[in-house]
Amino acid sequence: MLDVTVIEDPAAAAVSLDPIRGRLLAELAAGPASAAMLAGKVGLPRQKVNYHLKALERHGLVELAGERRKGNVTERLMRATAASYVISPLALAAVQPDPDRFRDQLSARWLLAVGARLVRDVGTLITGATRARKRLATYALDGEVRFASAGDRAAFIEELTAGVSALVRKYDSPDAEGGRGHRIVVAVHPTVKPQADQPSSSTTGGAEIAAAAETQE
Repeated sequence: MLDVTVIEDPAAAAVSLDPIRGRLLAELAAGPASAAMLAGKVGLPRQKVNYHLKALERHGLVELAGERRKGNVTERLMRATAASYVISPLALAAVQPDPDRFRDQLSARWLLAVGARLVRDVGTLITGATRARKRLATYALDGEVRFASAGDRAAFIEELTAGVSALVRKYDSPDAEGGRGHRIVVAVHPTVKPQADQPSSSTTGGAEIAAAAETQE
């Protein structure tokens, strides 16, 4: 079972978004189970569960883990193909975000568009690397910082921009024969603090920093 996989197909995305099927995926991510075993957990007849499992199997979201005899019946034990799933913007290709339409480093919506592109591109790279049976070279840095003031946050952003820009200038070799292009993404946003009913953003401003460098070896 994969830790996480990206759903690119619109039909598969639609199947995964059904609440009952999402519940079944969660149950099967915990371990293999048959339709009869799942029926009691989700409160549906076994036949209904079987219907949903077949839809999930058709789109590669669950797979056969084994079979077992129970009386005169052979039960199929199914399992999720991944512990969790991310839906790629490719599932809504006609309306997927495009960061190149506008560039505003201080816009949360532009940051969202950049994040969506990151999900799309890494998902595509994972799919290609899996088919080619090659290792995918990536790197990500994730952390938090608590700023004492808005001024400190602005100073941090300025130093971060200067530091990353200096590294890019130092190592960028656009004319290198056999070189591979990599995309660098650095993001800073307030930390989200979960509450009893719904999440809300911290007003003190935590920072998530993600530097992603992608290529196939």
